[in-house]
Amino acid sequence: MKLNNHNTSKQTKSPTAGKRRICFEVQADPGSHVSVAGDFNGWRPETHLLKEPEAGHFKRMVYLAPGDYEYKFVIDGDWTADPKCEAWKHNEFGSLNSVLKVEWS
Repeated sequence: MKLNNHNTSKQTKSPTAGKRRICFEVQADPGSHVSVAGDFNGWRPETHLLKEPEAGHFKRMVYLAPGDYEYKFVIDGDWTADPKCEAWKHNEFGSLNSVLKVEWS
């Protein structure tokens, strides 16, 4: 019998390497269905649902590489810009997207 001496353990790079931990949070009616969608997730709200650790307070941690990101919250199906974000950009639908700048400190 011939033994295979190949090393089967692979070193993989952490999926969060080179990224910063960002907390998205928003106030909404308790029990709402809340998510965040932006150019960091292909504008797919189903990929980043927010949790409600306190009644009416929703949050989600996301790891993002440095750069500028446009996003919106989706609250019970309504797309809304982040009321706490100070940077905005007009979008092709005639409304505003929030803009997040991720930098290394």
